[in-house]
Amino acid sequence: MNSDKAKVGVEKAPHRSLFKALGFIDEEMDRPLIGIANSYSELIPGHMNLDKIVKAVKDGVRMAGGVPVEFGTIGVCDGISMNHKGMSYSLPSRQIIADSVEIVAKAHALDGLVLVPNCDKIVPGMLMAAGRVNIPSIVISGGPMLAGKTNGKTTDLSSVFEAVGAVSAGKMSMEELAELERTACPTCGSCSGMFTANSMNCLSEVLGLALPYNGTIPAVFSERIRLAKKAGMRIVDLVKKGIKPSDILTEDAFMNAVAVDMALGGSTNSLLHLPAIAYECDVELNFDEINEISEKIPDVCKLSPAGHHHVEELHMAGGIPAVVNGLFKKGLLHKDCMTVTGKTLYENVKNAEIKNSDVIRMDHPYSTTGGLAILRGNLAPDGAV
Repeated sequence: MNSDKAKVGVEKAPHRSLFKALGFIDEEMDRPLIGIANSYSELIPGHMNLDKIVKAVKDGVRMAGGVPVEFGTIGVCDGISMNHKGMSYSLPSRQIIADSVEIVAKAHALDGLVLVPNCDKIVPGMLMAAGRVNIPSIVISGGPMLAGKTNGKTTDLSSVFEAVGAVSAGKMSMEELAELERTACPTCGSCSGMFTANSMNCLSEVLGLALPYNGTIPAVFSERIRLAKKAGMRIVDLVKKGIKPSDILTEDAFMNAVAVDMALGGSTNSLLHLPAIAYECDVELNFDEINEISEKIPDVCKLSPAGHHHVEELHMAGGIPAVVNGLFKKGLLHKDCMTVTGKTLYENVKNAEIKNSDVIRMDHPYSTTGGLAILRGNLAPDGAV
């Protein structure tokens, strides 16, 4: 095991002494050392439940015979940081998160990693770390927020942004705005639309580093806790089998992620983050190929802010497995990409069904082409998304 570098041999007696200072017993020294990167925070609604996710992960790791060791990372809530100087710190935080996970994993000779993010820059930061460190790794996110209900109308964070303009235009009262503030974001979780956080959490399934339904199980569902336990169990098996991110994060896997992002009408920021993750895996994303993919991929979902559906509805409609299987049936994705389940992406989703064709419009898409395009011209000679 990789952790033997810090545990085995006479010369490692001081190291073992320090492990025992942590409360380790001899029986734990012979088991896989699984690092859990926890981005829990009391400043981010999407991260306030990650302590519960991590507890479930630890349960899973111990059930499978591993030793869980938790460490923390930073995180920024893009919603709270925007519209003031704070937004200057959001994207740089991605690099710091990746660096911090790498430092802990390498310095402590971990055998495997469970990455527990949820929001905008934290998810890609941890995926970048997985590619860079290249030890067995799995992602389990905190899950999406439920949509709000305001005076009988479904609302979300976008509704509050829109309301600011309505108040300024004299079309909404301050009392109505206050009611919306109280009700639009009703639970923990990443904001309930297909913004960057939920886009990247969904694509972590497609890339193969997360278990099916990681992107769509709501944060408040017990199903999320069960998935976290399964992720904890899976990482021990990945360590035993030596399955690493380099076996999973291939060029075909990234092309699949781009295609599914287009089918979902996902965030344009995906094309900010996917190339950064690919870079850590020595994979180059050719932006000229993205328009070729867009010409073939139908836009089958319209979730907030583009439409009126939310991620919880996508989950009930069959989740990412249903979308991916629908695209497989049309011959639009690479079938043989390995995933953390130990099976291919196709094997993971081949039995998934679309349960609501109003939410996943595979047979009557909103558009016959994808939701993203690369534009080039005098304003953006190197391209723009």
